[in-house]
Amino acid sequence: MITKRIIPCLDVRDGRVVKGINFDQLQDVSSPVDLASFYSDNGADELVFYDITASSDGRAIFTEILKETASKVFIPLTVGGGINTVEDFDRVLKCGADKVSVNSGAIRDPGLVSEAAKIYGDQCVVLSVDIKRVDGKFTVFAKGGRENTGMDAIEWIKRCVDNGAGEIVVNSIDTDGVKQGFDLEMLEAVCSVVNVPVIASGGAGCIEDFVTLFRRLPGVDAGLAASIFHFGTVKIPDLKKAMADAGIPSRL
Repeated sequence: MITKRIIPCLDVRDGRVVKGINFDQLQDVSSPVDLASFYSDNGADELVFYDITASSDGRAIFTEILKETASKVFIPLTVGGGINTVEDFDRVLKCGADKVSVNSGAIRDPGLVSEAAKIYGDQCVVLSVDIKRVDGKFTVFAKGGRENTGMDAIEWIKRCVDNGAGEIVVNSIDTDGVKQGFDLEMLEAVCSVVNVPVIASGGAGCIEDFVTLFRRLPGVDAGLAASIFHFGTVKIPDLKKAMADAGIPSRL
């Protein structure tokens, strides 16, 4: 089994980290700079920074807070929010990001994934997909989960991987912030159609949820979470020890 990654997520709005339930009911948590530094020093394998209102506000990502955050991080940093052009990729990478996450921008311009992959390499292009069940079908949502695109999520993911997306973040809106475990059915469906790293996001409530994720779905490469790390419900060193005890390889 490949070493599994643990990734805290910083959802940033107006320069502050926030967290909600089902992509709604957002509450203030902390400074992204302080949290990034803490996670970098305390066992996180990577970090994700999302400017969660950039797309819905129709603006570019805030670069100053991103630069400051990146300066405190000594692990790989993925950045997303308001990524609509290859120029946005360039700007974010120059601010200190290692990988760029694209979501609504790829929905508006499906050619963006292939164009960015050709310039920066597949490993730099992360497709983030916000998915919710609609009439029993896994459906893609845009603009921070606010807009139903009507697109089939599994077909969309496969198309983007074929076009050069080197990693997939599967954000389950149904389980986001609910803390009842990852959406295993959704993740299994994604893993069955791609051969690139898949990151599970949405639903983690305790250490056992990660152990269950990696045991049940060895094809999932990483677990991403926010509130359980932000509020100290789960400490990353404790999580990694539990994973090791369960025979799940991780970077200790």
